[in-house]
Amino acid sequence: MQRRFTQSFINNTYLIFFIPIILLIFLFILGVSIGSTSIPFSSIISSFSDALFKTDYVPADIQTIVMNIRVPRIMLAGLVGACLSLAGVAFQGILKNPLADPFTLGVSSGASVGAVFVLFFQISLPFVTYFTLPVVSILFGFGTLILLLLFVRKLDRSLNVETIILGGIIISSFCSALLSLFITFSNNELRAVIGWLMGNIGGRGIQYSLSLLPFLIISFLILFSQNRQLDAMTFGSTNAKHIGIDVKKSTYLILLTGSILSGAAVAVSGTIGFVGLVVPHYTRILVGPLHKKLLPLSMINGAIFLIGSDILSRVVLAPRELPIGVITSLIGAPIFAFILLSLKRNRGKV
Repeated sequence: MQRRFTQSFINNTYLIFFIPIILLIFLFILGVSIGSTSIPFSSIISSFSDALFKTDYVPADIQTIVMNIRVPRIMLAGLVGACLSLAGVAFQGILKNPLADPFTLGVSSGASVGAVFVLFFQISLPFVTYFTLPVVSILFGFGTLILLLLFVRKLDRSLNVETIILGGIIISSFCSALLSLFITFSNNELRAVIGWLMGNIGGRGIQYSLSLLPFLIISFLILFSQNRQLDAMTFGSTNAKHIGIDVKKSTYLILLTGSILSGAAVAVSGTIGFVGLVVPHYTRILVGPLHKKLLPLSMINGAIFLIGSDILSRVVLAPRELPIGVITSLIGAPIFAFILLSLKRNRGKV
């Protein structure tokens, strides 16, 4: 009986991760194939072979489209989706709030202000020259989050769901005003930032993915090391203290890590909303609240969600292309409203 239960558990865990990984690979290939020039699967494989072994199986123009345009784009979509999903899990777990994500908390807006600040003043920080944009975005995102929590605590020390969302709207509105101010005083070339702020992963080189990857890996390792703390704090900080967890230290570490993920993602892709809300919510339904499974599976599902959104952004109005942030908002806003109504209904029953 015990052996049968253990085997069933292993099989379920295997399927929970195996199916999303297969779907991720399929969407990666589909994303590389679809576009103004349709590229068959055989040409995609040959392009990888050409890049690795210096063969000449495909024409140079197809090779350029696959390796220099499509693959970097899909890689960046997957990495940004993974970052935003992990950030959503971190914020939801530590704040005990299913509506918390970088977008609704205003963290993405704060990070966007940091990014535009760097672009506007052409800033380059010493020691982190190449990483100035993500570093400043992270600092602004974290500062925005701390400001939000201080403001909300003044209004409601229990950190009520509605109060946090209201605070996030206020912070986002203020950040939007700052962004408009920057754009008003900018030269014509900075007006392109408007499209970037709507969420855009097109036209980015492989260097954007390479600059984002270290932030994702380090942040995932930190959050995964805190999975027990996240599980405990789901039941309240008092209960977490009783089992020996340093609540204050874990809270700041997890909030900082979530801000790192949000700021790094915003720095390379602009503001993409609701990924950190939709994906963790859906993943939690699949695997439950234990963060040991929730964190890695949310990362995979986040990549799937944003790659799928990118494909839709190119297909819906082809040959024109929608900003990817528009697609995620169209999907995420109704889900946001549904979750909020469900919370209100459940509270009314208590």
